[in-house]
Amino acid sequence: MANATQQQFIRLPDLTKRIGVSGSSIWAWVKNGTFPKPVKLSANCTAWSSDSVEKWAADRIAASNNAGV
Repeated sequence: MANATQQQFIRLPDLTKRIGVSGSSIWAWVKNGTFPKPVKLSANCTAWSSDSVEKWAADRIAASNNAGV
């Protein structure tokens, strides 16, 4: 697997800093389907795929640019 990329995960505290919103906002967005679902890494550990978060952010930026904002 020489070309395989290593998947990285983002835990909620780092995600809230990165996105700039509260954890409750992120969970609300997950619930209504506007933010990627997290991955359950263990019984007590939930995180988000960095790839899915980056894609979500890029989509938000593209939508904003297309809206003329």
